Amino acid sequence: MKKNIFGMVTLLSVVALAACGSNGGGTDSSGGSSNSATETEDVSSFPTSVTNDADAVDGGTLDVAVVMDTQFQGLFQTEFYQDNYDAQFMLPSNESLFLTDSDFKIVDGGAANLEIDQDNNTATITLRDNLKWSDGEDVTADDVIFSYEVIGNKDYTGIRYDSNFTNIIGMEDYHDGKSDTISGITKESDKVVTIEYKQVHPGMLQAGGGVYSSALPKHTFDGVAIKDMESSDQVRKNPVVFGPYVMSNIVAGESVEYTPNEYYYGGKPKLDKLSFKAVPSASIVEGLNAKQYDIALSMPTDTYPTYKDTDGYQILGRPEQAYTYIGFKLGTWDADANEVVTNPDAKMADKSLRQAMGYALDNDAVGSRFYNGLRTNATTLIPPVFGTLHNTEIEGYTYNIDKANQLLDDAGYKDVDGDGMREDKDGEKLTINFASMSGGETAQPLADYYIQQWNEIGLDVQYTTGRLIDFQAFYDKLENDDPEIDVYQGAWGTGSDPSPMGLYGPNAAFNYTRFSSDENTKLLEAIDSTDSFDDTKRKEAFDAWQEYAFDEAFVIPTLYRNEVLPISDRVKDFDWAYDVDHNPWATVSVTAESR
Repeated sequence: MKKNIFGMVTLLSVVALAACGSNGGGTDSSGGSSNSATETEDVSSFPTSVTNDADAVDGGTLDVAVVMDTQFQGLFQTEFYQDNYDAQFMLPSNESLFLTDSDFKIVDGGAANLEIDQDNNTATITLRDNLKWSDGEDVTADDVIFSYEVIGNKDYTGIRYDSNFTNIIGMEDYHDGKSDTISGITKESDKVVTIEYKQVHPGMLQAGGGVYSSALPKHTFDGVAIKDMESSDQVRKNPVVFGPYVMSNIVAGESVEYTPNEYYYGGKPKLDKLSFKAVPSASIVEGLNAKQYDIALSMPTDTYPTYKDTDGYQILGRPEQAYTYIGFKLGTWDADANEVVTNPDAKMADKSLRQAMGYALDNDAVGSRFYNGLRTNATTLIPPVFGTLHNTEIEGYTYNIDKANQLLDDAGYKDVDGDGMREDKDGEKLTINFASMSGGETAQPLADYYIQQWNEIGLDVQYTTGRLIDFQAFYDKLENDDPEIDVYQGAWGTGSDPSPMGLYGPNAAFNYTRFSSDENTKLLEAIDSTDSFDDTKRKEAFDAWQEYAFDEAFVIPTLYRNEVLPISDRVKDFDWAYDVDHNPWATVSVTAESR
């Protein structure tokens, strides 16, 4: 989902996945439902805000763990960050321009207001008068425009230049060096910017849905070439922001400390200091038991029983705007043309092969047995968190070994030499290279389970590099279309715009499968068309694309994710709901000096 693909703090939620262990139990080959003795949890019954009636103390420090089994990259400007770990560390400091409601639609009242004019194909961004950067300078229209100029420049090294930017009048001429300015972007005043598009679409009413939701402090980058910005101190060491806190001390890859932004438009934050620290998944429960942390972000759900009753903590919960998936490499990325190039002769080009690999997996059992019901079998690429836009009629790839074998037989994948493994359709040896990330207790068992199930239907699947791959190296291989990857396991954070164009469109750098077709593009464009301002037509467009994506199986969703948040009893005024009308880090406080 395009989500934010540029814009909000929920991009790549590439997180260590989880695990299914043995093949015992589960469904039968006809796809019947699983039986599990594991106690499961209903995340819908979890609170989204803390309960604490005690009085807050003046100031205080909040210690936050970010559970991760790698080092964060430390790209702390929205234009440059690429993964969910940096996004977690940016939560107290980097704020979206726009507020959203419970349907993830943009509403007035945030750092800026947005108006979409369908008749004139324009979007108008109006910054609030008292919006300032953390160094005291006003946030201006020039800063909003600067973000577009950086992302649209040919020397930009980030990943946010996609169809949402090329949709802007004059952007392609600017990107190609034919113009020094973007003709479709107009500075109306110091606080107002108007952007003219080739076509506006209903996704623009959602945060991250087409109108870029951040600004970049132009004055701090004076003299820094765009090609050097990603490695600059302004991004990595002392980012200037307009959120409630500012990064005051960064230990690369390990921790970040924050102090209040005295210029924050929402009033002075209540704490003296925030401290975020990267904590390995293997030691976070011990840390909670020792009361080392007030909050644990990105908490693994596979180990939920080990911490759900930890003394001194409440557990908040909510559905994630995210899903895990199996992706199939079907082509390459042409960086010069900024487009996907699908290879019709790719090893995984036969959709029957892809479908069979989907039917071989029992994700109901994975979610129940290894995630205590906090993850559930995924059926389409539009998660249920998006309400009516999720197509409930699609059953998805439920466990059915017989169907998997039949698909392979009919497609011509036969065991020619009698070794128990199928050859390709030409009778040649078929080895499928599978890439998956390391991290967490269940990453290895889950990946082993997938290989075991694919072996069961006669597919010789081997690990790329012979083992699981570190988070950063894994996504580097995907982005660079490593030829040793045929199939991979990943996860997406969708952000607040359900449109899938930014993840699966022909010009989306995040389209790591490199699948493209005229029909796929047509269906995606229907979702983002002006016709879809009509809710009925929008629903029809979403349903049609989900049906097509299910059939083509270029990506097979595996699990919908719910997330939980252990939070200390001394924490007050923290609301984790998606539609909260303020930045939750601006209001959080503590009611005791120590835990």
